[in-house]
Amino acid sequence: MNQFVKRQSESNQFFLLAGPCAIEGEDMAMRIAEQLVKVTDKLHIPLVFKGSFKKANRSRLDSFTGIGDEKALKILRKVGEAFNVPTVTDIHDVADATMAAEYVDVLQIPAFLVRQTDLVVAAANTGKYVNLKKGQFMSPESMQHAVTKVTESGNSNAWITDRGTMFGYQDMVVDFRGIPVMKSFAPTILDVTHSLQQPNQASGVTGGRPELIETMAKAGIAAGVDGLFMETHHDPSTAKSDGANMLSLHLLEGLLTRLATLRKTVNEIS
Repeated sequence: MNQFVKRQSESNQFFLLAGPCAIEGEDMAMRIAEQLVKVTDKLHIPLVFKGSFKKANRSRLDSFTGIGDEKALKILRKVGEAFNVPTVTDIHDVADATMAAEYVDVLQIPAFLVRQTDLVVAAANTGKYVNLKKGQFMSPESMQHAVTKVTESGNSNAWITDRGTMFGYQDMVVDFRGIPVMKSFAPTILDVTHSLQQPNQASGVTGGRPELIETMAKAGIAAGVDGLFMETHHDPSTAKSDGANMLSLHLLEGLLTRLATLRKTVNEIS
């Protein structure tokens, strides 16, 4: 993590949290990580590899939840060691914090759970970076209190990630007025792909608008986010979780190249 922080401080670029929604196996995780590292190294974009070791928030009982907690966490650790990049995963209950902290560098609090004080404090107490996802039901201003729970637990390493706000029952919208507000509390990331979800479908399978990934990411860069979060997969149509709003991996390099150019322009006119 120290190397990531050094790269981040020296770079005028955004940083990137990216990877599959869920760890489906070692081969897919290593293949995705290899491509992510290749592209981000080329563009000098600091990278954190993302993968959920467990999917606890599912619409249907028969939805994929994971390959086994320890098995998935060991894969995340292997990715981090093989490619010398930090890793991030979500946690869902207090016991997850200590367990996951043994394997990853950043603990992510899911949007639905960010008001759960015991969970946030447990993550903070590990000493790891804590990525707080803004609840779909919360204002940007209210995220100050989530950050304070981390800092008052003795951990100064908090991030905020905006993943959109519920718009009706089956859509999300991002209010970019909230970016500077949240940046005043902690480094702020835009979760591009989850912001394009269409949840609560009658089928019980979440939909999405992946054709708008580039538009959303460009808007985030223009609004001044510190980082971007994107889920990606070799074949989103076969992904076992959130495939409907993922970025196809073959589109990654072109997209990041354009976003890096945009960031440079924004820096020049700011």
